[in-house]
Amino acid sequence: MEQTITAARDLFYLFSCRLRDIPCDPARLEQMQLRPMLSLAQQHTLGAMTCMSFEHAGLLERLSPEDAAALKTIDLTHAAAHSAALSAGAVAVIAAPVYGGHVAPTAAKRLETLRGSGTPAVVIAVYGNRAFEKAAAELAALAARQGFVPVAAAAFVGEHSYSTPETPVAAGRPDAQDLARAAEFGAAVRKKLAAGTPAPVDAAKLKDVHTPLVPMLRFIRFVVGYRRRQKKNPVVYLPACDADRCTHCGRCAAICPTQAIARGDEAHTDPARCIRCCACVKGCPVGARSFHTPFAAALARSFTRRKQPVTIL
Repeated sequence: MEQTITAARDLFYLFSCRLRDIPCDPARLEQMQLRPMLSLAQQHTLGAMTCMSFEHAGLLERLSPEDAAALKTIDLTHAAAHSAALSAGAVAVIAAPVYGGHVAPTAAKRLETLRGSGTPAVVIAVYGNRAFEKAAAELAALAARQGFVPVAAAAFVGEHSYSTPETPVAAGRPDAQDLARAAEFGAAVRKKLAAGTPAPVDAAKLKDVHTPLVPMLRFIRFVVGYRRRQKKNPVVYLPACDADRCTHCGRCAAICPTQAIARGDEAHTDPARCIRCCACVKGCPVGARSFHTPFAAALARSFTRRKQPVTIL
């Protein structure tokens, strides 16, 4: 039991580092026992997240070839896959960010390179504590078109792209509580799969967590006003770079999912490519990049109440 608890804590630590894109403590990594962690991940259908976290922490080289092969991830963050196909015997976990209540267009386009063969799939929409609206249903429909069978769906909260210390929106999430819910969800999915011939789910029945009326009306009023102002005097909001602080390390260019920043020209952001995900802002090691949008303050004022993950099996 003690070994299982330690493995769970180590997994949650790795997940947190990967999701927040922060380095792991080398001393802690050295003490980790990987085999119990892998067993726990397989029990709870957390293979994809475990693989990405192991890769982020530099632990893949410590795995045997057999263990490494069992953990397969297809990362579409920076580019589309080359027509990746998954067999009916596999289980796919397909996750995508939410933009304005829909699956992010860039993510949707890249997911179209995946192919299933009646492959069971768990679809997960990740949103910033405002609302996921139709995103989970869209993701499930996309997966079905690509040959997958959505057998479970969920919406989890992650720190909003526009969140800053001054305008926090779901800051620090997913946190330990979210990761515990993810583990519970994975265990439930595994149980459903083990029962044989799992039935598909209707992801449209996954309901948004309620937002109180007053904050919702406040946000709607802001959006209406914002659209009127943009119609009169259009303003293009882009991440900005403080040239005095920038060290030209190239990290922003490396982590930009749409190649909107060129190495060597980090002060410039291509407005035609930028999707305002703020990966460059959150990933800059010296805090040289920032993104100022009126939406940040409006979201921080209106969506302070914590929203819990929702799932359907």
